[in-house]
Amino acid sequence: MASKKVERKRIKRKKRVRGKIFGTQERPRLSAFRSSRHIYVQAIADDSGKTLVEASTLSKELKEKLAGLKKAEAAREVGKLVAERLLSENITEVIFDRGMYLYHGRVKALAEAAREAGLKF
Repeated sequence: MASKKVERKRIKRKKRVRGKIFGTQERPRLSAFRSSRHIYVQAIADDSGKTLVEASTLSKELKEKLAGLKKAEAAREVGKLVAERLLSENITEVIFDRGMYLYHGRVKALAEAAREAGLKF
């Protein structure tokens, strides 16, 4: 469990990042959340308050494919899946919201895979 000092730094970073970005229907906010075992990502249109698409390591399409992969490799597959879903909705541009996480490791792998799959951010 993180110490109180680390937790305060995370909350401060989240507010700083989140205060600068806003998603729309044409260019949604791609929000990443990671737990100790899984990674989740969703495209959110803040102007209407709706989630457009979502993907995670718990998605049915990825469940069997992720068996035996490392966490960063699983995050890469989730990034590809969310990009595929967004492109099928005719959305090519997003704003990446890393939240309280540093752009490193699993979060970076997710973002780079989404870029490689055709999203622009």
